[in-house]
Amino acid sequence: MVKYIAKRFGQIFILFYVFLALLFLLLDLQPGDISNQFIGNPNIPPEAKEIMIRQLGLDQPKIVQLGHHLWNYSFGMDMGVSWSSYPREVADILFTALPRTVFLFLTATVLSFWLGFYTGKQVAWRRGTVVEKSVMVTSIFFWTVFYPWFAILMLWFFASQLGWFPIGKFITVETWIGSPFSADSVFLLMLSSIAAVTLVYGILRLVIDRSTDDPRSRRSLHRIALWSLIAMAAVFWAFNSRRTYAMDIVWHTVVPVLTLTLVNFAGTTLLTRSSMLETLREDYILTARAKGVPERTIRDRHAARNAMLPVTTSLVLQLAVVIAGGVITEQIFSWPGLGRALLGAITAEDIPVAMGALALIGVLSLLAHLVADIAYAFLDPRIRVQG
Repeated sequence: MVKYIAKRFGQIFILFYVFLALLFLLLDLQPGDISNQFIGNPNIPPEAKEIMIRQLGLDQPKIVQLGHHLWNYSFGMDMGVSWSSYPREVADILFTALPRTVFLFLTATVLSFWLGFYTGKQVAWRRGTVVEKSVMVTSIFFWTVFYPWFAILMLWFFASQLGWFPIGKFITVETWIGSPFSADSVFLLMLSSIAAVTLVYGILRLVIDRSTDDPRSRRSLHRIALWSLIAMAAVFWAFNSRRTYAMDIVWHTVVPVLTLTLVNFAGTTLLTRSSMLETLREDYILTARAKGVPERTIRDRHAARNAMLPVTTSLVLQLAVVIAGGVITEQIFSWPGLGRALLGAITAEDIPVAMGALALIGVLSLLAHLVADIAYAFLDPRIRVQG
């Protein structure tokens, strides 16, 4: 497995450089050069433009420019300086926006996967019932709905009409006036809490799974461990002076997360149902029933695990896709994430920020593929990875 992961990292490394080179070539194929877009002022004399071209290295051969571009993105870790937010560095803009995007879309994706997989499993097991038909109609509606219209409708209903949640944005400015904390510091502390709970819970699950073979005891201990960690996190935030500001961020997150969850939940439900129905026709399911294995065991341990394979692939690949497609979501909800930074950079012709955002999305896509490959090896015992 270690050899296989190392090999996949090598492939990802090569693909990333190919992707960066294609980005550079696409930019170079545009009419004119960067100096024309950057200067944008016909009153600037040609001498000043020539100086700018030399400073940007545009007078050098294309192969040299490409080499500098690849070097800066890898060993130099230099994405340049934003033109629209000069002199702020591109890396600072993107890595400030990235955690907000990851938090928003990862929360919605995990919730939609959990709900969608559970619902799809249940409706496939109860095929032909009223519950299955109702869930199917609802899922098809959410899966085919025009997303921008639906997002605006959710915002209008929950924020404008009911007034339960704010209309977009990341924070309420009035709440943060005079605050001794910055929004980014509170947000990063929230992310650290979630990461700590997830890591500790994963370790506890491994310990529990190795300590007992009884499925019922495992499930009970898993629940106890999870709720204990959630209770500890709640106590930590209840006595923390940042709790008011953390709740403000959570309050702004509810509507966009709910909107994304409903849409993605529908897709996961439909895919899980289809995969479960196909799995239930397999011979080993018939054999398990003939041996008298309990129905719940057949559903949860024999059928659902194999049905999870295509759903898991869809989930992992979806992580990169939803971040790349987050432009619409972040624009509608005024969420200051990576998608909104990309859209703002394109609108303002801020090429360094746009290229940096695209490169970051490319890295996420490649890592998502790696996670999908590793998850497959763990979920399906028939797969034997050959390094």
